[in-house]
Amino acid sequence: MDFTFTEEQQAAVEAARAVFSDVTPDRAPSPSLTRGAVAEDIDRRLWHELARTDLLGLTLSPDHGGAGLDPIALCLVLRESARVLARVPLLESCAVATALQRYGDRTLAAELLPRAGRGELILTVGANGRTGHDPAELAVSARPYGDGDGDDGNGDGNGDGDGDGRDDGPDGGASGWVLDGVQTAVPWAQVADWIAVPAHTAGGRPVLALVPRTRDGVTLADQVSTNGERLAEVRLEAVRVEARELIATAGCWDWLRSLLTTGTCALALGLGERVLAMTADYTGKREQFGFPVATFQAVAVQAADRYIDLRAMEATLWQAAWRISTGSGGPLPAAGDVAVAKIWASDGVRRVVQTAQHLHGGFGADTDYPLHRYHAWAKQIELSLGPAAAHEEALGDLLAAHPLG
Repeated sequence: MDFTFTEEQQAAVEAARAVFSDVTPDRAPSPSLTRGAVAEDIDRRLWHELARTDLLGLTLSPDHGGAGLDPIALCLVLRESARVLARVPLLESCAVATALQRYGDRTLAAELLPRAGRGELILTVGANGRTGHDPAELAVSARPYGDGDGDDGNGDGNGDGDGDGRDDGPDGGASGWVLDGVQTAVPWAQVADWIAVPAHTAGGRPVLALVPRTRDGVTLADQVSTNGERLAEVRLEAVRVEARELIATAGCWDWLRSLLTTGTCALALGLGERVLAMTADYTGKREQFGFPVATFQAVAVQAADRYIDLRAMEATLWQAAWRISTGSGGPLPAAGDVAVAKIWASDGVRRVVQTAQHLHGGFGADTDYPLHRYHAWAKQIELSLGPAAAHEEALGDLLAAHPLG
């Protein structure tokens, strides 16, 4: 496999490094010292800087003011963002924008995507369902107007909103849809302008609705993540969306979830690389018996094992990113490569931070030292969109459905 990056992808990395160069993990209070969320808002200064350098429109087409790059470039930038624990919805906003561009209504895309690329609006997505254990699309139902939601007041009795005396059919027609359900642990929902909500129709077909946060029937309840960031339980009660705000194209939600999962793997890789570098620096300076502890075999072997973890995380990440970027075939669907990447990312990032804490000794728990922040973020990343066990089960199902050899 050749994972050589293009000049454009490498330029995106350089731009990201320049933006993140003055970002420190302690811009927000420590989650260990804060009751509730560490901050009410995202890092707005960083968000505006990302917009200024065109990194928010990285995967958008030039027609929408973007750079026209692929998800691999996005993952490269996400990797850099995790090194500094960047408190911005870079993954969620860019992933939803890319899905809208790829599958959504063109007029809605023309309205939203240029503004998203300029940082003028924020997009997020509810990908955890009601409990975090069941498929997210099963947590919200979508029905066309007139399908049991009562009279709309125009006198025709079917509730489809147009007054022509007929229901506009199973695809919603011009009248749109009604959403009911709950999505839990939605990141950055309180500051987002639009929330992408996976749902299912009466026939069980997965769809993706784009819902303004202020739409009637949408309520948010505060939640707090493991790393101290604000999440929200998003409850939808008879929320109406226009037909153009719902994407019913087959494969849209699966593709978006794969991109979110792969982006999460990129975050895990960047965080793990930074933590291992911190560990190497500390053990290279910390002396016992007159020698740096990094020269002790027990320390060196543990660090070497974590380096191997990171290289496996990297190889599986780029394989998954390449599959969803190019649509290339393989012995398994792309979801198989995504599952393998997430298994390595979840287990690998946990092992890296645990070893780092062990090799730092008591110093690793000092709240004046940033390692404890990386530990909290690593745990959040590990569990985001399913821990390793959930993806092992998914991979097993894929192997059963697509026998190899």
